[in-house]
Amino acid sequence: MTGGHTRNTIPMRASPRCGARTRDGAACRSPAAHGKARCRMHGGTPGCGAPLGNRNARKHGLFTGEAIDERKQIGSLLDDALKLLRNLT
Repeated sequence: MTGGHTRNTIPMRASPRCGARTRDGAACRSPAAHGKARCRMHGGTPGCGAPLGNRNARKHGLFTGEAIDERKQIGSLLDDALKLLRNLT
């Protein structure tokens, strides 16, 4: 003990622990983030995780039937143009 200061570590030791497992299979010993079941390194920080409202499932339309048909039509049009150019030369 240096400087006559003692640390009060009882609240830290009594706080809930992270529920994640480490690479060797042991439990993570870090304290869980406030109101979460995981520590800051295992996903307990604010803003981590999936967005609200399941925005991960938003569709971009690249594989809709219309888009696939359009790509097929463009490909056949390009093939026909290439054949025409070959016949002209």
